[in-house]
Amino acid sequence: MNLINKKVTHKRFGIGSIVKHNDSSIEIHFGSENKRFVFPDVFGKHLKIHDKSDAKLLEEIIQKKEIERKEEEWKKEEEKILQRKKLVLRLEHEKLMHNHKLHPASQMVFWCDSEEQDSSFSEWKVFSGILKSGNNKGKPNKPSRLHQNSAVLLTAKDSSMLEKDRRILGVYMVNENFVGKLCEDGYIPAHSKYRIQLTEQESDQLLFWHYYINEKFPEKMTWNTGKYRYFENLWMAQILLDIVSLKSDTNERELAQQFFKHFCKMNQITAQELPKPNGALTRI
Repeated sequence: MNLINKKVTHKRFGIGSIVKHNDSSIEIHFGSENKRFVFPDVFGKHLKIHDKSDAKLLEEIIQKKEIERKEEEWKKEEEKILQRKKLVLRLEHEKLMHNHKLHPASQMVFWCDSEEQDSSFSEWKVFSGILKSGNNKGKPNKPSRLHQNSAVLLTAKDSSMLEKDRRILGVYMVNENFVGKLCEDGYIPAHSKYRIQLTEQESDQLLFWHYYINEKFPEKMTWNTGKYRYFENLWMAQILLDIVSLKSDTNERELAQQFFKHFCKMNQITAQELPKPNGALTRI
């Protein structure tokens, strides 16, 4: 709006005439001197414009600017709240890391259906599923036993296969900052480096039940229900060592060796003392 030469009255300096203005400032001539003010903030309490139509337009501009100011304040407050939440999570994470004690079965074996066989490797994450009973029914299943020493083993079997023929498709360490107790959405993301997908030929040579056994029913090879189950640290180390021997490509073999060493370090496993696999398939 054009306010040049428009008459105004200031509480202290009296009647004046606008000589300059832009989006942030306004200059007014009062008799023998010019004064500059913040625009449009000066209008309302300190300055009145004589023209009623201009006054109405100014009021709308002031209201719009006030709304923008409040929105900016809300954004800053929301940012502060978000930063406080991040700080709380970081402190809680550091506390969990400091107090963390290794669980002997803090690995996960995951049952991939046909769709998940693709998404697990394209997105490098799995979903732990939804709770079907209890107070938290309908919420994501929290993989509370998983920590930064944990790996996720991806397995599958065709509908025509017997459970004993379940194959290992790949494996990954959990994300460097992942803590299962803090996982609210049920997604378990992969480590940025330690992740391996097996070829179909390699998978055919790595059968899940060669390593896994139900101590209560050592002869049984049944999965029953659920998307995942926890898995012993030693069994995961055995699988990773066998993956190293399967890899013929130099770069893939090197990654598998690094993965195995990192896993053993994180789980305080001495590679030289690692026992041979003794799963249900070895007892047939």
